[in-house]
Amino acid sequence: MSAKAFTAEDAQSANVVLEDASRGEQAVHDLVTAYRANRRSGSANTKTRGEVRGNNKKIYKQKGTGNARHGDKRAPIFVGGGVVFGPRPRDYSKKVTKSVRKLALRRVLGDLVRDGSILHVDSFSIADGKTKTFISTLGALTSPGKILIVGSTFDDSTYLAARNVGWAQLITALELNVEQLLLADSVLLVGDAVATLAQRTA
Repeated sequence: MSAKAFTAEDAQSANVVLEDASRGEQAVHDLVTAYRANRRSGSANTKTRGEVRGNNKKIYKQKGTGNARHGDKRAPIFVGGGVVFGPRPRDYSKKVTKSVRKLALRRVLGDLVRDGSILHVDSFSIADGKTKTFISTLGALTSPGKILIVGSTFDDSTYLAARNVGWAQLITALELNVEQLLLADSVLLVGDAVATLAQRTA
């Protein structure tokens, strides 16, 4: 099992469309912003004076006490009262068009190819399912760092071997996203994952 550099010529012959450095920077920014916004739960919530526990009884009479006029104890100025203009549940999600997604993917792939950070290997499998074997195999293929291994599919033993390795991630070519590519130091393309990328960048 040996890996070779995935060059711009290889991408062209495999019909993988790459974007040059003059286009796509804003698309990458918009897409990563959308990824992170979509992960926000938006569940922060405070209760108004109409929602906190308590009754509507006037805390003391209107006149004759020398105190300010007040109604019920759920007013915002009292401890345990409602909150004024506090956070309410909301949806932070953002939508990004297909054309922007493709442009961002092409731009990031193009940058990685130009940097020589993408390698290609015909197959990748850890038959014994051992983490030690997984680490030694990767060490023989790539340089140290955060490694993204992209394939069409992986068998159960390979997933088992990789699950405790924090600096390496197995991902299918269909699930691969721009943020994962940006965070990786090197990318290992396995087998016909290149064909899937060609479809996604066309």
